Amino acid sequence: MIEIKNIKKGFDDKIVINDVSAKMETGKCNLIIGASGSGKTVLQKCIVGLFEPDSGEILYDGVSFTEMNEEERKLLRQQIGMLFQGSALFDSMTVEKNVQFPLDMFSKMTLAEKKKRVDEVLERVNLTGANKKFPAELSGGMKKRVGIARAIVLNPKYLFCDEPNSGLDPKTSLVIDKLIKEITAEYNMTTIVNTHDMNSVMEIGDYILFMHEGKKQWEGNNKEIIFAKDEKLNQFIFASEFLQDAKEMRMMEMNGKKNQ
Repeated sequence: MIEIKNIKKGFDDKIVINDVSAKMETGKCNLIIGASGSGKTVLQKCIVGLFEPDSGEILYDGVSFTEMNEEERKLLRQQIGMLFQGSALFDSMTVEKNVQFPLDMFSKMTLAEKKKRVDEVLERVNLTGANKKFPAELSGGMKKRVGIARAIVLNPKYLFCDEPNSGLDPKTSLVIDKLIKEITAEYNMTTIVNTHDMNSVMEIGDYILFMHEGKKQWEGNNKEIIFAKDEKLNQFIFASEFLQDAKEMRMMEMNGKKNQ
C-alpha cells in the first residue's frame, strides 16, 4: 500500500498540490484523474520521488519515503516499475534487449537467467516470439505491451503508469487496461495510473482520486463514480451532452431495477 498524507507542492508562488491525502491499496488499480492543470501529474511525480513535496508524508507499506536517505530510496526504486506515456523504448535495441535492460542494471542474474525471465514476461503480455523485433516494427499496442513487460521484469511491488492508453484506439486501450488489471492482481502490486481515459476509469478503477485545482475533489471506485453527486466531477466525466444523456438513462435503468 502507498499512503499519502497532507501532501503540498508548489512552484515559485503557485501551489500545485494542496493538502492531498489518499490510500492506494495493494492488488488494486488506483487511478488519479483530473483535467489538465489539476495537479495529478505533479502528485504522481511526488509519490514516485521525482519531485520533493514541500510538506506532508508519503508511506510505502508503512515506511516513510519522505524520511528515507538516498541509499534507501535507491533500494526502493528497484521495487518500482514504470510504464511511460510514450513507452520510452530504445529504438536501437530489440524487444528482448529493451525488456532485459532493467535486469542488466539492477540484477545479478546470469545471461541465461535473464533471457529466461525476458521470455516469461513477454509470454505474459502475449508477445512470445517478438524478441528480435525492433520498436519500429511494432504497433502502438505492441509497444505498450513491451513497456509493460519491461516494467514488471524485476517483479516490482509498485507499478506506476502514465497515460498508458495515450495514442491507442479504443479496442487496443481495453486490451491494455485488462492486462494492467490482471498483472496487478497476479503480482499483487500497488498500481497507480495517471489517466484521462474514462474507459480506463470505468474498467479498472478500483480506487479513483479525482483532482481539481490541486485538491482532492472526490474519491471512490468505478461502481460509485457514475452516481456521484459532486458537480465538478460530473462536469469532468460527462463533458458532452451525449454522455450526460447516457448517464441519465443509466440511472433511470438502475432505479427501474431497484423498484422491480
